[in-house]
Amino acid sequence: MDDLVVVGAGPYGLSIAAHAAAAGLGVRVLGRPMASWRDHMPEGMYLKSEPWSSNLSAPDGRHTLAEYCATRGLAAEHGRPLPIGAFSAYGMWFARHAVPEVEEVTVTEVTPQGDGFRILTAEGPPLLTRTVALAVGVMPFVHHPRALRDLPPGHASHSSGHRDLARFAGREVAVIGAGQAALETAALLAENGARPCLVARRSRLNWNTAPQPLHRPALRALRDPHSGLGTGWRSWAWSELPWAVRRLPAPTRERIAATALGPAGAWWLRDRFERKVPVLLGHRLHRAVAVGERTRLGLTTTAGESVVLDVAHVIAATGFTPDLARLELLDAGLRAALETVGDSGSPELSSGFESSWPGLFFAGLLTAPSFGPSMRFVHGAGFTAGRLVKGVRQRLGDRGRRRGSTGTARFDRAASGVRPGVPPGHPKTSLR
Repeated sequence: MDDLVVVGAGPYGLSIAAHAAAAGLGVRVLGRPMASWRDHMPEGMYLKSEPWSSNLSAPDGRHTLAEYCATRGLAAEHGRPLPIGAFSAYGMWFARHAVPEVEEVTVTEVTPQGDGFRILTAEGPPLLTRTVALAVGVMPFVHHPRALRDLPPGHASHSSGHRDLARFAGREVAVIGAGQAALETAALLAENGARPCLVARRSRLNWNTAPQPLHRPALRALRDPHSGLGTGWRSWAWSELPWAVRRLPAPTRERIAATALGPAGAWWLRDRFERKVPVLLGHRLHRAVAVGERTRLGLTTTAGESVVLDVAHVIAATGFTPDLARLELLDAGLRAALETVGDSGSPELSSGFESSWPGLFFAGLLTAPSFGPSMRFVHGAGFTAGRLVKGVRQRLGDRGRRRGSTGTARFDRAASGVRPGVPPGHPKTSLR
């Protein structure tokens, strides 16, 4: 039985595995390395975060993005956007140098078994592990606007569903959304010969300003500090104090996760976008109908006026909604037993990223209502990996002591009278 199985091999999963291996744990990593970045982002996209804040995390501080770029003759400079392809290649390099071999299998089910977990894959026999860390990324949580969900196949898609936007050349495409994914997708569509139009509920688009120099006079740096999530004290707090966010009341954490660092475009994209993409701001999508091979959108303005937009295709750049109910690989009874953060549908977590089910840990987007918005960015992987592995070691120590006292490595639920779906010692009130 393994000490830890990490499900997912993106920035969070790889970072956790690197820390776990360095701590001497028996760890296995399951998944396709950097899958979301390699398979679900259009060619031509750039990393929005600064290179120095986009490192995967190894416990010795090595294997940084700058180190990788230096070996390839690439520039990883402050204020200079890096292609997504280069970042994906960096993640693959990190996996080869800092992580135990990644097993490229598809996990289909995670189920409690005895004092640990059974993990089923599409490719091989079951695995048994004492603890499991779910670092599944964002793809299970793709959000499609309700108005688009009943359209026939081929009429609408999500922005994460495209690797090559050249297929839309010569066609009218409505892009729904106002964040970086929507703005950059629309710009890339135009640059690939399509005729995009951006549709957004917001009355104005927000654009980030060009980053200030890293080295500035002390007073300027104090007034507007740099952080992994941008400049300013608020961004600094989200970036550097996720442990403090977790100590806030649940409703406050829910609000922060939902509203902090809202939709905005990168400063380097603005000119490319504004020169080529028409916009319909203050327009809410309320209806979508297939008319032959085209799609007719019913929009409503803030003044209550109706607008009809006829296009060849609709791309929803509407982000991701973290919700345990959509994590189908996790046993349904286990999911139902988990304590959540208010109404968010995300698990309540200990300071070590452990859920209310002993031995089950989470990382990435699902942890934002516990630790704040840094968990939506690569920058949060460093904080997560160190704390989560510490939590795993503590859990394994607790189980070792329990095994030592009972003389058995397994807990017999039937004999104990514990009802199905609730783990033994269910720590609903003992989150650290």
